Amino acid sequence: MSFFTTERQTPTKLVLCGAVVLCLSFVSLGECQTSPPPPLPCSSFKNCDTCVPHAKCLWCFTNNNCTEYPVSWLLPPASVCQLAEARWGVCWLNFEALIITLAVLGGAIILSIVVCCCYCCCSCCKKRRSRPDGDDEIFARRREEIKQRAEERNVERKARHDQIRKKYGLMSDSDHPYSKFENE
Repeated sequence: MSFFTTERQTPTKLVLCGAVVLCLSFVSLGECQTSPPPPLPCSSFKNCDTCVPHAKCLWCFTNNNCTEYPVSWLLPPASVCQLAEARWGVCWLNFEALIITLAVLGGAIILSIVVCCCYCCCSCCKKRRSRPDGDDEIFARRREEIKQRAEERNVERKARHDQIRKKYGLMSDSDHPYSKFENE
């Protein structure tokens, strides 16, 4: 019981104690473990409902037998079973329909992603292009307003000048070019 005293522990005693605890834990784990039973071969299953829940098994309706899925091939070859007669995962869906369904779903997902990306890109580009157009329209509208006000001021100024010329007799009369001399 010298481990539990208040005197200073040496590193060798601590390492020795740790090694003993580690060994005991491995020994106790080894005693509790049991090996799983070996998996049943696919040929032991006699109907589709018991065969297809196992991912490694494939049911073929042509010869009503359960065989191992040929993992070296992506799709089971015709020598194992025709695609229209092969069942994997569920009994109610043949392999051919499963492949077509997955291809259509995958294509639809990819197509929807592409459409969404194109829509987002086009809407962003339109927003970028519309800003300068909007600014150009505002600028053109302001320029027209300024031109109209300037024209109005010119007309008012000309009218005032004409009144002053008329008042002092400086206005040229187109009917009588020498009317200025008649008043003198």
